[in-house]
Amino acid sequence: MMTRINTSVLSRLPWWLLFATLLAILFAWQMVAQDSYRLILLALTKGVGVTLFVSLTAFTLATLLGLGLALLRVAKSRWLREIATFYIEIVRGVPMLVLLFYIAFVGAPQLIMLANWVCSLPIQLDWMTAFTVRDFDFTARAIVALMIGYSAFIAEIFRAGIEAVEKGQVEAAQALGLNRWQAFRLVIWPQALRTILPPLGNDFVAMIKDSALVSALGVQDITQLGKVYSSSTFLFFETYNIVAFLYLVMTIILSLGVKWLEFSMKEKRLG
Repeated sequence: MMTRINTSVLSRLPWWLLFATLLAILFAWQMVAQDSYRLILLALTKGVGVTLFVSLTAFTLATLLGLGLALLRVAKSRWLREIATFYIEIVRGVPMLVLLFYIAFVGAPQLIMLANWVCSLPIQLDWMTAFTVRDFDFTARAIVALMIGYSAFIAEIFRAGIEAVEKGQVEAAQALGLNRWQAFRLVIWPQALRTILPPLGNDFVAMIKDSALVSALGVQDITQLGKVYSSSTFLFFETYNIVAFLYLVMTIILSLGVKWLEFSMKEKRLG
C-alpha cells in the first residue's frame, strides 16, 4: 500500500522540478567543496535583502496604484476611463530600463524642483526646508520606477478580474439594495480575487527578476554586488553562477507558492 502511494506521489511530481532539485544539490555541493564559491556566496548574500526589500516595496505600491487605476478603468465617467487608459498604455509602451533611467535622472530632479518651489512659497510651514537631489537616493528612485512600470500591468490584471464577474450578479446585488461600494466589496471583489491572484503572483516573480535592473543605478542588490566582485577578482564564471543561483532559488520558490495557491483556490472552489 505504501509503495503504491509513493509511486503515485512521484508520478505527480513535475520532471522539471526533480531535474532542478538535482542541479541545485550538485551546485550546493560545489559551493561547500570550493572556497571560492563560499567566499562569493558570503559577499553576494548581502544583496539578497536589498533585492527583496526593493521588490516587496515596489510591488506593494504598484498593487495599490494598479487597483486604483483598474477602478478608474471600469468607472462610469468616460473622462476617468480615458485618463487611466492613457497612463496604462503610455507606461506599458516604455521599456523598464528606460523608465528606470527616466525616473532616476529626469523625474527625480523635477520632483525636487517642485518641492523647492513649494518651500519658497510665502505660506510654507516651519518643517519645510529646501531639498537637494541627493535627498532622493537611488534606491527610492528605483522603487518608484518599478512601481510606475508594474502598476500599468497590474491594473490590467485587476480590470480583467473585475470584468470577469458576471453583470447579472452585480445587478442582483443592486436589486437587494446594496450600493456600488457594498456590491464591489461583498460580491465583485471576492470573486475577482480568485481570478487575479495567480497572474498577480506571476507578476511578483517577474519583478524579482526585473529588480536586477536597479543595479544600473548602483543600488547594492545581488547583481550589482556580483558585478563589483567579479570585476575585482576576475572570477566571472563563478560569480555569475552564484548570481543566477540566488535568483533561481527565489523565483522557483515563489513560482511554486503561486502554483500551490492556485491549486488550493481551485480545491476550495470545487469543494
